[in-house]
Amino acid sequence: MILGQTQDGRDFRPSDWAERLAGVMSSFRPGGSVGISPISYSPWCLPNVWGGTKCVVVHEDLRDSEPMAWDFVMNFARDNGLKTLQGPHDPPDKR
Repeated sequence: MILGQTQDGRDFRPSDWAERLAGVMSSFRPGGSVGISPISYSPWCLPNVWGGTKCVVVHEDLRDSEPMAWDFVMNFARDNGLKTLQGPHDPPDKR
């Protein structure tokens, strides 16, 4: 998971970054991009919200099936100083 929060705790901008990144990755999916709707996200790269913070959930199957696409999203996170989490996580308590 790529969180919309930088390593120093700031919210990442622009506010629609998660949807943009997931949109770029929409053609990477099981079986390839043949016959897909142009407005659907890949099941391997989905925008979401985690603990009140925008994020992109990146499934590990992307790494196995499309290593260059996996590298692209991981490099996006690294280049922008974004926090990442691996595996299932409960969202932080936002009290």
